[in-house]
Formats: sequence, structure tokens, C-alpha cells
Amino acid sequence: MTRAFESVKTASIDGTTLAYEENGNGAPVVFVHGTASDLRTWKYQIPSIGGSYRAIAYSRRYARPNDDIKPGVDDQMHPHVDDLVAFLKTIDATPAHLVGSSWGAFICLLTAIRYPEAVRSLVLEEPPAPTLFVSRTPPPPFELLRLLVRRPRSALALVKFGAQTVGPAEKAFRRGDDETAVSTFGRGVLGEKSFRRLPDDRKQQMRENVATARAQLLGAGFPPLEDNDVRGVRVPTLLATGERSPSIFLRITDRLQELLPNVERVTIPGASHLMHEENADETNRAILRFLAQMETRH
Repeated sequence: MTRAFESVKTASIDGTTLAYEENGNGAPVVFVHGTASDLRTWKYQIPSIGGSYRAIAYSRRYARPNDDIKPGVDDQMHPHVDDLVAFLKTIDATPAHLVGSSWGAFICLLTAIRYPEAVRSLVLEEPPAPTLFVSRTPPPPFELLRLLVRRPRSALALVKFGAQTVGPAEKAFRRGDDETAVSTFGRGVLGEKSFRRLPDDRKQQMRENVATARAQLLGAGFPPLEDNDVRGVRVPTLLATGERSPSIFLRITDRLQELLPNVERVTIPGASHLMHEENADETNRAILRFLAQMETRH
């Protein structure tokens, strides 16, 4: 275990062990990381949010320092939903305010849909939910044409992201070129400028979690997401987008804003998809403002 994980605790759930760290007391705020990442991505949030709440960041199944995913195993999203709920129960943190980044944000949204009793509120940083628009990725041609008529900006963003990011990253993974795959994926998700500005230790974190990124990109894809399921999420939700984020994430967030019944939205200035690292201070302020509103409602 590296020095970065020396102080972590562990929770045993469903045949695996999840590493986590926490700081502070009060209502639990649980942070759920995205792809090619682990609990270290929340290093700027845990001390800040922990000043007023019980801030908890965990590494999802297969993320460092947990056991790696085995070759050939598909890393699907719903098992992570079950993991999250079991984790919350194990550490006595239900119901929790959930804060999710990217893939982790999609997991948080699905948790609110499937286990509403476990969730007090949601902060969602750009969940990659293309299945709001199409049944699967890549989409069948007739679905893409229908989307092009109904939501042309969303259709074009989806095609661009698939052609310039997902497709090339998948090809690199299939030929065993993990470094190119991670670089291609990172540039597509963050944008060229934000990717270049990533510190070396953050790029190393991506490399250390490359097996899960490979499994996700080469697996069965994103789970279906029905409009009515999203409309049924009643907990207060904050949607956060980066000022410099790729258009696909903005279009998905637009659609979530249309569907969610109890929703606010904030744009984090000077940041892209990894907003809680790129502009941690403003992200933390947005989270704390939102959580303070929750306290006044109860």
C-alpha cells in the first residue's frame, strides 16, 4: 500500500473490501469517484466538507488500493450501486448526501432511483448518461436519426464524442496500448487544455486505475435510463458542470435538468469535467451552499 493510502479504513461488503477515509462529524456526505480514479481524487473535498459534515470518500470496487479487476471481467454500473448502498449501511451512513463525479455521478443517480431511502440529496458532476438519448452506445442508426431531428445539438455531441474519444480509446485498449488509450480518453473527457494541466501524480492515478477504464470501455456499455425513472427522483439535486467541459456532458446535464423535479444547477468557472480538482475552492463552496439549504429544509 502506497503512502497515500496509509491512513485509510476498510469496510467488508459482499465478498470484497473497500478502502475509505473520512473526516468530521454530522450528516454523512459520501463522495463517489469516476473512471480511472480512486478516493484520492477527493483530497480537496474531505478536509473542507469535513469541517461541517461527516465527509467520506471511498474507492469503488476494483479501484486502488482495492483488489484489481480480473482480466476479461466486465465492470458494470449496477453492482457499484449495490456496493454503495451496502457500504453506507456498513459504516452507518444512511441516508447520505451523495456527491458523484462522472461515472460515480451516474452511480449516485441510479442509487437514488433504486434505493431512494438511502439518499438525502445528490450532487452530480456531469454523469455520462448517453442512454438518456439512445438505448445503447454506439446507437442504432434509426435512433441517431431520430435524435438528430429532435435534439440536433445532443446528437452531434454524441457522435463527436464517440468518433473522437470513445472509438479511438477502445481501439487502443484492444491493441494493448493502454497509455494511448488513457491519454485519448483523458483528452476527450477533459479537453486538451485541462488534460495538459493535470499534475503528474493525477496522471499516475489514471494509470494505476487503467484496468477498470479498460473494462468499462470494452464492456457492455451504459445501463438504460428511462425518463420516468429520472422524473421519479424526489431528493434535492445539484447539477454541476464545468465552464470548459465538452459539449456531450453539457447536453446530458441539460436533459437531466429538464427531467429532475427538484433541481438546481451551477457552473464551475475555469474548470472542465474534473471540476472538483481543477477548481476545488469553487466546487466546495457550491457543495456547502447546497448542503446548507438542505439543513434549513429539515
